[in-house]
Amino acid sequence: MLLSKINSPDDLKKLPEDQLPKLSEEIRKKIIEVVGKNGGHLASNLGVVELTIALHRVFNSPEDAIIFDVSHQCYVHKMLTGRFSDFSTIRKKNGLSGFTRRTESKHDFFDNGHASTSISQGLGLLTAWNLQKKNGKVVAVIGDGSLTGGLALEAMNHAGQLGKNLIVVLNDNKMSISENTGAVSKYLSKLTMSGFYQNIRHKIDLALSKIPNSNRHIGKFVYRFKRSLKALFLSNNFFTDLGFEYVGPLDGHNIGELENVFKDVKKLQGPVVVHVVTKKGKGYSPAENDPAAFHGIGPFLISDGKVEHFDTMSFTECFSQTLLEFAEKDKRITAITAAMAKGTGLDAFARRFPERFFDVGIAEEHAVTFASGLAAGGLKPVVAIYSTFMQRAVDQIIHDVALPEFPVVFCLDRAGLVPSDGETHQGMFDIALLRTVPNLTILSPATAADFKLSLEWALSRNKPVVLRYPKSTCPTELKCFSQKIEEGRGVYVKCEEFAPALSLKFDEDGLEDVSVQKKKKLKSVLFVSTGSMLSEVIQASRNLMIENIEADIYSLRFLNKVDVNHLFEYAKNRDAVIFVEDGICRGGVSEELEYELLKRGFNKTAVNALPEKFLSQGTRGEICEDVKMDPRSLAECAYKVVYRK
Repeated sequence: MLLSKINSPDDLKKLPEDQLPKLSEEIRKKIIEVVGKNGGHLASNLGVVELTIALHRVFNSPEDAIIFDVSHQCYVHKMLTGRFSDFSTIRKKNGLSGFTRRTESKHDFFDNGHASTSISQGLGLLTAWNLQKKNGKVVAVIGDGSLTGGLALEAMNHAGQLGKNLIVVLNDNKMSISENTGAVSKYLSKLTMSGFYQNIRHKIDLALSKIPNSNRHIGKFVYRFKRSLKALFLSNNFFTDLGFEYVGPLDGHNIGELENVFKDVKKLQGPVVVHVVTKKGKGYSPAENDPAAFHGIGPFLISDGKVEHFDTMSFTECFSQTLLEFAEKDKRITAITAAMAKGTGLDAFARRFPERFFDVGIAEEHAVTFASGLAAGGLKPVVAIYSTFMQRAVDQIIHDVALPEFPVVFCLDRAGLVPSDGETHQGMFDIALLRTVPNLTILSPATAADFKLSLEWALSRNKPVVLRYPKSTCPTELKCFSQKIEEGRGVYVKCEEFAPALSLKFDEDGLEDVSVQKKKKLKSVLFVSTGSMLSEVIQASRNLMIENIEADIYSLRFLNKVDVNHLFEYAKNRDAVIFVEDGICRGGVSEELEYELLKRGFNKTAVNALPEKFLSQGTRGEICEDVKMDPRSLAECAYKVVYRK
């Protein structure tokens, strides 16, 4: 096996050219095998096999820097830089990250997981190297989807201004996550470049390199001459207008062609864009036929690409179905997402109401401010973006929506703990970031029925509302969550509703008679939790009931503007109140509510929230255990507070 013998890019460079197709085949087979078991980003990695091989054969990582935008397509890079033996652990606890990680390898320069960052990072790194007289090339590999992000365009503008030797490899696969839309995508699909011009330009550069001090004396003339020459043979394109040289489009699956171009590009002075066309999902027909479905996927059957489906509805599916139901009745409802139609569940809305659906590309800031315009025009916009990506648009939420009180509904999928994707994707900051924003109300639905009521309430408001919900299945429905929403008030859940069999308490001799129980003063706990943590809190309550401690739940529908008096009525006679919040502790709702109870004279409390550190990958259960928010840990915490002197 060729792949097992490659422990560094140097080993790759020694491989004869005629063996590269076999290596590409081995890499694809390994990616499909591992992602089939672990889940992960499949289509994007299958599409960059030859491109990554060519980059590492021409450039000298880590003396040269290869920076992957988003970096979800870095699996090939990992295998070629000494991590093949550990590749089977990718996205598992204590295993390789699904993204580039600086702590993992000297070949990873940034911890990337969000889009449109690579050009800014690369330009900054190259500038630092130049100032320190350090030689080395910097290559930013960015997809056409990421190029729709404003950050990438800002960086392109600055790179053209500085004129440094930055190499931008534009991986054009016509996809980001959902199919690309917008003017940039249409432009790239039409873009072409004359090989005749490239040949003349290369000869001019070669001739000038032999003239002493040519850059200093006739640099401006040469630059203008080349621009004029280019205009004779082809129209200037977007990149040349920004000050970049442009090469392409190239076949992204032809290693020989890519290597030859990269060798030439290394010699260029000034910034350059190398336009490479690849096929997302190449080499695996299910991924080629449906690259959006195989962008980020759970474990699947390699034979046919089928993913195991469960009968239980997820919160994403609940959102998708509920929004469709409401949109059928109200034509003012519109839906917006940022290149995440399938991931957020809005693909169904897009099919049913295409004229009311807007995918703005990877441009979260624009999505929010665009929604404010829709709201100003009398519509009811619903913006569905993952919690971790909505972080990019906090200013727009504050300035463009909350300040003027536009009725925009923000649906934050993947809020709280997010398995497998690691630090960059945890939705742990939204509560602290948004709960103090004036005019903005945050809801935390706990079940499917609760979600439907929450979305209905949000759409009926004439003010902005945030709904946050986890990447998980909806818990078993409880009747209490069907009660009408009252602003600021949560849902009180009696233990008998979710654990009727345990309503008879245990002692050392087994079940007691109910009449005996009533004569005893049982210990009593109230869990106060965000909706996303209901499943863990229910199990913790059951654990306590086995220990003869009555444990009820107060599910916080509202995460700001909480009716504390309503909560206190359920809390005041308890032996302990335990707060459970899937957001960072400082600035969270639990911290404030604990203080409010303390002011009212109740001090037997504990807060279980996420620590102020970035949480690594793992299953939801593993992450909960790591932060002491699994059912066992929550029950132990409550037990200690109950018997605390």
